[in-house]
Amino acid sequence: MKNIMNDFSLSTIVAGFIAVLVGYTSSAVIVFQAATAAGASAAQAGAWLGIICVAMGILTISLSAKYKIPIMFAWSTPGAALLITSVGGFTLSEVIGVFIFSAAMIFLCGVTGFFEKMMNKIPVGIASAMLAGILLHFAFEVFTSMKTQIVLSMVMFFTYMIGRRFFQRYNIIVVLVFGVMVAWLQNLLHFTPVDFTVLRPEFIAPTFSLASIIGVGIPLFIVTMTSQNMTGVAVIKAFDYKPQISKIIGWSGFVNLLIAPFGGYTINLAALTAAICMGPESHPDETKRYTAAISSGIIYIFIGLFSSAIVGIFVAFPKELIMTIAGLALIGTINSGIISAVHHEADREASMMTFFVTASGVSLFGIGSAFWGLVAGCVFSLILKLRK
Repeated sequence: MKNIMNDFSLSTIVAGFIAVLVGYTSSAVIVFQAATAAGASAAQAGAWLGIICVAMGILTISLSAKYKIPIMFAWSTPGAALLITSVGGFTLSEVIGVFIFSAAMIFLCGVTGFFEKMMNKIPVGIASAMLAGILLHFAFEVFTSMKTQIVLSMVMFFTYMIGRRFFQRYNIIVVLVFGVMVAWLQNLLHFTPVDFTVLRPEFIAPTFSLASIIGVGIPLFIVTMTSQNMTGVAVIKAFDYKPQISKIIGWSGFVNLLIAPFGGYTINLAALTAAICMGPESHPDETKRYTAAISSGIIYIFIGLFSSAIVGIFVAFPKELIMTIAGLALIGTINSGIISAVHHEADREASMMTFFVTASGVSLFGIGSAFWGLVAGCVFSLILKLRK
């Protein structure tokens, strides 16, 4: 424990905070909508969100500390979107049964090792290209934010450029501070009254039906594994970390099983927020970046336990501040991903194909562009090797 405490730094704590800020504010409302679409009351929906946050935090802290690697978990935003459009006509207990089915399938993928064997066949260059493609639009947001909040975004951008020269290690910290100051001076911070109500999960007995399993359960499992876990593993590979993927997926499925009766619809490996904690802006020493993940896990637990109070803090920040700080924090990671994608000559063309498809944002059959980017790159790589 003492060694872990020594590895913390201000930059890793800030990286963890930014990861939570970006992850929570960008998609929490979608999870809330999914819960209400499933038939949950407003109080139940809040509890669902809270229990997922606590589970994400516990998994992130425990596995990151165990492997000394930034291993981060998140809820499935595509999964939540799927629920919004597909749970109509099913009872709340049937929806809970769907959550349990999906979690059990994820757990089986972990304990059998099937998922890890499949992911090990993806070249590092292609994984890096997919990562760069995922993150590219966040870099664009730095400049598109200037359309609506030019002073805020410009101050943050120029602070970042100056910081790259004079205070590189604490650059993102200073940018965040200046961003909050400018937002405050422009009256862009809108805090809500604080309510310190502690999380109260509610158990809901599941029921299982063939229609709900086929119509919602199987698609939820597929979306979580392809759009989320596959992307999360690719991000880990892109940074050349080598954890025991099967055990990580198995643990996420097991914890998901525990919280499913309380509204925990899915837990999966994070991609975007993980990249924030794994990048060079988090810490120059890659062996200490796991403390950024632990920091985010601690924050997520507090958010889950006191979600009614914490939500007001996160929603107070303007969207432009969040998107600008995320884009600037990810520039180094995007740069590294592109360099890695073109470094391996044998997979260079296939890697760029992955980058283009992923960056396009195309979505087919409810599955996001990250998955199709991997498919396009791997298929192209196989074709080129057959040609040779």
